Amino acid sequence: MIQLHKGEILFRQGESGPLFHLKSGMLKIVRVHEDGSEFLVNVIVPGETIPHHSLISPNPYYGTAVALIPCEVERIPSSEWYQQLEQNPERYRTIALQLQDKLRMMQQRIDQLTEISPADKLAQLQSWFHTFIQPASLTDILTQSEIGQLIGLRRETINRLLKIQTRQGGR
Repeated sequence: MIQLHKGEILFRQGESGPLFHLKSGMLKIVRVHEDGSEFLVNVIVPGETIPHHSLISPNPYYGTAVALIPCEVERIPSSEWYQQLEQNPERYRTIALQLQDKLRMMQQRIDQLTEISPADKLAQLQSWFHTFIQPASLTDILTQSEIGQLIGLRRETINRLLKIQTRQGGR
């Protein structure tokens, strides 16, 4: 079992290697562009096996996985994973269900981006994260820029909304 502390890297974009099952904690997947800028593309929660795009066939890591909070991660050697798939075809159903759950989560995020006010977007994200990180707050784990990337708002807007929440005695 691998123990990660906040900020530690599990794997880096472009590398190849094993798969991982997150037992506890929370990871972010960050994509680094050629100019060095980073963009938060995904959040991984307990129970997920990653990388998602390598669950059926191997591929280099799409992004860099960084612990948002202390994590316990099981390392799954690629050869073992793919061999078990070949020997146990019913495992493909388990993978399909995991990917379905992730797709539904992403669809909810898209709905949040398009259907509600900026303040409601922030409140919904805070509520979702709270189920995984309490008693910490969202800003203990993500930067204002990363929060904005997740919900389609500029950092300045996030800053303004957080100030309003603080004045109102919120989150």
